[in-house]
Amino acid sequence: MIHIVFNEPDVAQLKAAIAMDETIHGEVVLIRDDFAVGPLENIYSEDGIAARNHWWQSVLAGGDYENKLSETYDDTETISRVVEAMKTYETETIWIWAAQNKHDVSGYYWLLPFMKEFQGRVSILYLNNLPFINEKGNIFYPVWLSEIPAREFLKAKKLARDITLSEFEVDPDEWTKICAENKGVRILEGGKKLAQHDYDFYDSDLKKFIMPDWQKAQKIIHNFLGKSKHTTGDAYLLWRLKTLLAMDQFDVQGKIGNMKDFELKYHSKSE
Repeated sequence: MIHIVFNEPDVAQLKAAIAMDETIHGEVVLIRDDFAVGPLENIYSEDGIAARNHWWQSVLAGGDYENKLSETYDDTETISRVVEAMKTYETETIWIWAAQNKHDVSGYYWLLPFMKEFQGRVSILYLNNLPFINEKGNIFYPVWLSEIPAREFLKAKKLARDITLSEFEVDPDEWTKICAENKGVRILEGGKKLAQHDYDFYDSDLKKFIMPDWQKAQKIIHNFLGKSKHTTGDAYLLWRLKTLLAMDQFDVQGKIGNMKDFELKYHSKSE
């Protein structure tokens, strides 16, 4: 059995659950990219992959996450190894784990074209609006798989179902439309429905946390992540703050790089 997840913290949690139940023993494979943001045009071609990599380099450059530029991963190569294993071992199966968030759902859509030839051997565990019990014994609705205690994963396994032939036909068509629109931000509207927006989608809410007095970029991003309805990774938000500064929309002091090294406020003339 091969388990596929889309968020790094999910790996350790799922492995802990597997250690409790030998019936789901298998390799845990991580898809690392966040397909909820960034360009998707021709995403399965060399040119499309290169364009996406170039975009991520521009997002990560000159800040807290610049060290990640030296990290190399290739999700297509990762899935190629999974496909090869499925072809080699005819009894091998795949479980795709996804919580109800735009990151996991976007990853599911990206993954599906690679899985179609194995219909009947690929299952989905989509934790869509399902209640679980947290460490304090309270019922909650997880947004991320990593929020679920390992013991609760053992109940989640009962949700595994084959991806239907209809899903293998309809969902890739929906993903093709999304890729063709080639916008910068995907938002989950419910179920597996993704809506698309331009790269500046988060800007209006991000601006609400910039005040007349100086604040570190780190605090602005922290407040945004804690209070906004729609959020994304802080690397993306840092990139958007830098973009707003490049457009001369706010005053800035300090070295524009790591989010703790510079501060923002309204333009003096706007106060």
